[in-house]
Amino acid sequence: MNRCGWANKDQLYMDYHDHEWGVPVYDDRLLFEFLNLEGAQAGLSWHTILKKRENYRVAFDHFDPEKIIQYDEKKIEELLSNEGIIRNKLKVNAVITNAKAYFNVVNEFGSFSKYIWSFVDGKPIKNHFRELSDVPTSTEISDKLSKDLKKRGFKFVGSTICYAYMEAVGMVNDHIITCDCYNK
Repeated sequence: MNRCGWANKDQLYMDYHDHEWGVPVYDDRLLFEFLNLEGAQAGLSWHTILKKRENYRVAFDHFDPEKIIQYDEKKIEELLSNEGIIRNKLKVNAVITNAKAYFNVVNEFGSFSKYIWSFVDGKPIKNHFRELSDVPTSTEISDKLSKDLKKRGFKFVGSTICYAYMEAVGMVNDHIITCDCYNK
C-alpha cells in the first residue's frame, strides 16, 4: 500500500493512518477526545500518544466531559500517578478545563461538532500535496480555530496543535496525492 511517508514507521502508525487519520469525525465525544490527545502530544511525538491512547481513554472515563467536569483533587492525583498517561499536571488539568469549556460551546452551538466544523464550512478541505514537506504545520484556519478555542477557555490549543487536530479528525485531507488514502 502506498502511504504518506510518516505512516510507515510501524504497525500502530500504519493502522492509524489507514483507518483514522483524515477520516471526518462528527461525534462530539470523539472530537473532544482528539482535541485533548493532540494537546497531550505537545512537545512529544504522536506515536507516544497513540501507544498510550487506550490508557488515556480508561483514565479519563472515555473522555466523557460530564464525568470529567466532576474530577476533584483526589482524581487529579490519581491521574498524575498513572504511568499509562503523560503525567504532566498542566496537561491533566487542561482536560478538565477543556471539559468545562466544551459545555459552553455545546450550549452556544448545539453541539461541539457544529462548532468545530464551522471553521471549514462543514466539509473537509482536500489539499493536493505531492510531498510530505509541502504539508503545513498551521494555516489561517488553524490560527482562527486556536484563537477562538483559547478565547473560550480551552488549553493546549495552539495553532500547530489545532492543525494536527484538523488533520486527525478529517477537517483537512493532507494525505499526499500518491497515498492510497488520498481519494478515500
